[in-house]
Amino acid sequence: MGSGPPPQRGGPLEPSSNLLEAEQPLKVLFSEPAKHWTDALPIGNGRLGAMVWGGVASETLQLNEDTLWTGVPGDYTNPEAPKALAEVRGLVDKREYAEATKAAFALSGNQSAIYQPLGHIKLVFDDSHAAYNAKTYQRELDLDTATVKVKYSVGDVEFTREHFSSHPHQVIVSKLSASKGGSLSFTVSLDSQLNHHTSVNGQNHIILEGSCPGSPKGIQFSAILGLQVSDGGRAQVLDGGQLKVEGTDWAVLLLVASSSFDGPFTKPEDSKKDPTKECLNSLSSLMKMSYSNLYASHLDDYQNLFHRVSLQLSKSTKNIKLDKLLPVEGVESSRSDSYSNSLKIDQVKTTADRVKSFKTDEDPSLVVLLFQYGRYLFISCSRPGTQPSNLQGIWSKDIAPPWDCAPHLNINLQMNYWPSLCCNLRECQEPLFDYMSFLSTNGSKTSHVNYETHGWVAHQVSDIWAKTSPDRGDPVWAFWPMGGAWLCTHLWEHYTYTLDKGFLASKAYPMLESCASFLLDWLIEGRGGLLVTNPSTSPEHRFIALDGKLASVSYSTTMDMAIIREVFSTVTAAAEVLGKSENELVGKIQQAQAALPPFKTARDGSIMEWAEDFQDPEVTHRHVSHLFGLFPGHSITTEKTPDLCKAAANTLVKRGEDGPGWSTTWKTALWARLHNSEHAYRMVKHLFDLVDPDREADFEGGLYSNLFTAHPPFQIDANFGFTSAIAEMLVQSTMKDLFLLPALPRDKWPSGCVKGLKARGGLSISICWNEGNLHEVGLWSTTDDDDQQNSLRRLHYNGSVVTTKVSSRVVYTFNHKLKCVRKHSLL
Repeated sequence: MGSGPPPQRGGPLEPSSNLLEAEQPLKVLFSEPAKHWTDALPIGNGRLGAMVWGGVASETLQLNEDTLWTGVPGDYTNPEAPKALAEVRGLVDKREYAEATKAAFALSGNQSAIYQPLGHIKLVFDDSHAAYNAKTYQRELDLDTATVKVKYSVGDVEFTREHFSSHPHQVIVSKLSASKGGSLSFTVSLDSQLNHHTSVNGQNHIILEGSCPGSPKGIQFSAILGLQVSDGGRAQVLDGGQLKVEGTDWAVLLLVASSSFDGPFTKPEDSKKDPTKECLNSLSSLMKMSYSNLYASHLDDYQNLFHRVSLQLSKSTKNIKLDKLLPVEGVESSRSDSYSNSLKIDQVKTTADRVKSFKTDEDPSLVVLLFQYGRYLFISCSRPGTQPSNLQGIWSKDIAPPWDCAPHLNINLQMNYWPSLCCNLRECQEPLFDYMSFLSTNGSKTSHVNYETHGWVAHQVSDIWAKTSPDRGDPVWAFWPMGGAWLCTHLWEHYTYTLDKGFLASKAYPMLESCASFLLDWLIEGRGGLLVTNPSTSPEHRFIALDGKLASVSYSTTMDMAIIREVFSTVTAAAEVLGKSENELVGKIQQAQAALPPFKTARDGSIMEWAEDFQDPEVTHRHVSHLFGLFPGHSITTEKTPDLCKAAANTLVKRGEDGPGWSTTWKTALWARLHNSEHAYRMVKHLFDLVDPDREADFEGGLYSNLFTAHPPFQIDANFGFTSAIAEMLVQSTMKDLFLLPALPRDKWPSGCVKGLKARGGLSISICWNEGNLHEVGLWSTTDDDDQQNSLRRLHYNGSVVTTKVSSRVVYTFNHKLKCVRKHSLL
């Protein structure tokens, strides 16, 4: 788990209960059942998820399991590609870009597989529930406990439901109860949109067995619902695979699920896994456990991750007691936020109403809620051993979801994992690295056959089978061989935050080295002796060539070169750490680095997106790919390249503020890297636009009522992009530098405290500020890396720079003048 001692209750990090002038709980609140899927509330344990609708007369839990996909392992090579590649390159060399774009269609491959929904649990209650008291209805997702709760009254009986998805026990748990004994009666069933059949085993098991589309045989799956009832309750079997419960005080539903998926290289027909047997074995032990024990295990596991970071933002300074906010003991974090959990729904606005009013009240506690919601969702959809978070995390209701719910490697999958390091959830990044190892295996074949190059490559869209070839379709989006290279930058970032040399040596460096081998072969000599990529696209964006024709294929787009520059620098840095600097590959990289084309500034003062200053037919395009070097890359910085930063700012102004959710949050992070708090905050505010799901086509970006971010439709990447962008506004770092509150909107959040964020160099950091000015900073390291003992760090704040030593397992507290005022040992 995380570095440092375990989280503590209370103690010196516990924030004052009077911190905010209008406290709000860390809850997503509703006063009525869901009318749309984006009104439902998500729970998940990394692998197994549900959307809870909260109906009264009937209830639906829509279910997902992360290995349910169409298709089978594929051949991601094309022996005809080298011939097509030569033709495209020849046309690009002759600057016939429209013709090159047409020829590049021959480089496309097969369509990716499609993520599939598991099914749903359906509960139908007795007729009395139709007459429930609507004023008593409450529905909430409590981020502090990762629990969805529903309450309402029928007459003098209060009905309560609690739902959570347990990671320790890999089960979705629902408890239904009534305040009056024997008052709870309902029928329960399992169903699925996929090919399936259901049966009842005994008096308390419903078994659903099904299959995903695939040829000759797709992934097989099972879901089993177990039922527990109180003494005196009765359960009987009804036709159609239903269970009927009558006269019970409470009931507990336990949903387990499994599939025959046995890795991306095993055909479903060859799988030895028996999902029904696995489910029965799991449920056998779970049925012997009490609800309280299941809940306690869930809570301990979840809060160990969630409580590592807390954030408080306030417009007011009146009630702040900063002496209670300092990290004097150096713990990772106490309770995530000590907002009152006793607030009733009639004392606070629903979350949808808060989003509606944000344009006028700019409530900072809603920013906190959305920040922590991103961390909640990340914990809930990406855990060690699971599949990587897809385009909707794990939550999808459709058999043909938007964009197939597939991992998109030209921003979306990467953005999904931006919060993992800075927001202290390093374990949750493991599925990405496991997935990359599969991509590198398939990508080596694609590289060798399609392009006659060494190393590995992955393109824009992938799936559970680790597809690495181009997708089918227009090269403006289908042809982009930089997806794997961008992912490789996450490997080095993981090391810079954790200083885990074992990870760097065994997991990261082999993939980095192989990726660099591909890039070296992919680069070819161009005009003026510079190395170029040909063909090259800027993701999903077209240009008008010098002959007036619309095209997307040219050479050496700015994003290509920025990613290559980033990968090459990380490989040389990793080689130095591992004592491999004399490696032949490193020598080739160093030679190539000197021949890479530099960033260029266009006539209008913006960063050029393509190698030539082409006319842009859509200056407000949603992608900001040519600013990769600013964020998440590191080649454009306020310290070293101020002129390029000015050009990057001009680029962002030119692009405008509109765009889908992920574009909004990427722009937020970009403005933060430029230390421009005004524009960063404007992008934060821009996201708070409540999307009407009945006319979502009228919106661009925004939030649904359950705080899912919208493209629209729903894509989860912006939830994660928002969380990481807020962290970027508060702390930025290199291996030697810490920038404190670099993009803090002091007029909007004049007072606050963030605790437990991570910084590069193996550091944890907590910051408190008051009246727009830094108050105190806590800094500590728990690394055992000998090279980092007593290392020097430069602290930057408001134009001041102070160099200080940081020793392992010592908490350093600095005041507003960056003077060290306290030291405390973590031992």
